Amino acid sequence: MVNRQHGLGRGLGALLSSPGPASASDASTQIAVELPIDSIAPNSQQPRKDFHDKALHDLSASLSQSGVLQPVVVRRLGDGYQLIVGERRWRAAKLAGLTTIPAVVREASDAQSLELALVENLLREDLNPMEEAEAYQRLLAEFSWTQEELGQRVSRDRSSIANCLRLLKLPELIQADLRAGRLTMGHARALLSLDSPVEQLKLREEILAHSWSVRATEEGVQAKRTRPVMRRPVRRSVELAAVEDALRVALATRVRVVGNERAGRIEVVYSSREELDRLVELITTPA
Repeated sequence: MVNRQHGLGRGLGALLSSPGPASASDASTQIAVELPIDSIAPNSQQPRKDFHDKALHDLSASLSQSGVLQPVVVRRLGDGYQLIVGERRWRAAKLAGLTTIPAVVREASDAQSLELALVENLLREDLNPMEEAEAYQRLLAEFSWTQEELGQRVSRDRSSIANCLRLLKLPELIQADLRAGRLTMGHARALLSLDSPVEQLKLREEILAHSWSVRATEEGVQAKRTRPVMRRPVRRSVELAAVEDALRVALATRVRVVGNERAGRIEVVYSSREELDRLVELITTPA
């Protein structure tokens, strides 16, 4: 697996100056200005949907003491501004009662704004596994990138992106668990190795009921794969059972009727040449 810290090393400055649809001058040359916090609106395209209350309150307390050290990034929209990067800081600043916030104002189209919002969240590892998978899917769809090109933009290898995108094939219940943190990416990878959604959901119940670790989940998957398939016994009709009993008595040996009233076969068991000769004579001799 790729070391995800490598992506964080690029920083916001590298993100803002990266080549492609969202290219711009280096962030170090852009001057932050203090904007009224109420003049900034959140971005409806924001890939991050879950903002945990405790984390926001912790950040808010920090901002109350030291202020906002890293500016948010916004674009002009109507009479105000729209967030591109930094919604968590903006929310925490509002929670702290700040009236202004440092911001870098830049020009960006809707597509460029979307790319920056998605890529910045991915670099900061702010997304849960499902948000990350959806972000990859949107970037691939919006910009027609290959998985290799996307990997270069977010410092991931192609296989990591492909594995993350597979999460979108999981049943909705399991996706909800990944969003809420009840299951991890490791659990999801193990579940994806099962053949059907029914099997995945059954194992999910066991994981949650017993608080299984990823290792225990992998062992559960292996057990399901090696467990022999039990064939459901075929129900016999009363008539066929009676025929089987009558043949057993008449031939004085074990007899098995396989099939149904329309088609099948009769198996007659013998254990020696003498018994075979006896059965042949019995069956072929006219009554």
